[in-house]
Amino acid sequence: MITLRSDRIPAQVKRIIHKGSHTLGKLTASSRLLPGFLLCGGQRCGTTSLYRALSAHPAILKPILHKGIHYFDTGYGNGLSWYRAHFPTKSTAMRISEHTGMAAQAFESSPYYLYHPLAAERFARDLPGVKLIVLVRDPVERARSQHAHEVARGYESIADFAEALDAERSRLDGETDRLHWDPRFYSFSHQHHAYRLRGQYTDHLDRISRVVAPERILIVDSGDFFADPRPTYERVLRFLGLPMLGEPSFDRHNARPRPTHEDTTVDEELRRHYEAYDARLATWMGAEPSWRR
Repeated sequence: MITLRSDRIPAQVKRIIHKGSHTLGKLTASSRLLPGFLLCGGQRCGTTSLYRALSAHPAILKPILHKGIHYFDTGYGNGLSWYRAHFPTKSTAMRISEHTGMAAQAFESSPYYLYHPLAAERFARDLPGVKLIVLVRDPVERARSQHAHEVARGYESIADFAEALDAERSRLDGETDRLHWDPRFYSFSHQHHAYRLRGQYTDHLDRISRVVAPERILIVDSGDFFADPRPTYERVLRFLGLPMLGEPSFDRHNARPRPTHEDTTVDEELRRHYEAYDARLATWMGAEPSWRR
């Protein structure tokens, strides 16, 4: 059998495949799984690398086409059947369970879930008992990485990081309130230009923990994961109730080069801003985050 790499399939063919798979998925939604756990962020914190490592586990099922479905943030109006259409069938899970002796678990990875103000209430309602994995990274490095990522994708018109930070307040003014008032509202800046706010991890964790029990939330320090991935990976599997099977690849994905001559004044200001958040995060994690050791 010939297998085509997804990065070698023409865009038009991809759209045809996606449309056909999506139509079939909706028709068979009732026979499909819902995820048992979510990689819900944070953005630019190593979610893609952990996603690929977890996808290699025999008892873990990734979505059919896309790692991030974005149902609980920007796609919630499509309905639960639409969401189910993105996952493997229950018969697939049964075959895997018969082969491995373990209940198969489906999952997806949408980093905006951590930050979107309505996502937690939605997955707490639609996926009772769901487990959440949250990756955290040095928030200064995370903010710089996000900015470089958005510029490279053409989603950010302000190429200077300091200027983009200065613009963040005005860009986001009132956007969170509008998302609360109108669940159909979409804010481009809220999703793509929240460089400072996304790194305030404990604000998001506190909000999520009001509707998801803290024991169902696992925080992963991406600094530890990239420095020595196997212990972190094994800890994630224990959280999911799964044994170590096979040898996954721990390659780093989606890293983007940034200018080497960066404004340290901006970094210093951001570090002062994040001091209180990082101290609270240490309480959440039960240990100092890697960037404070």
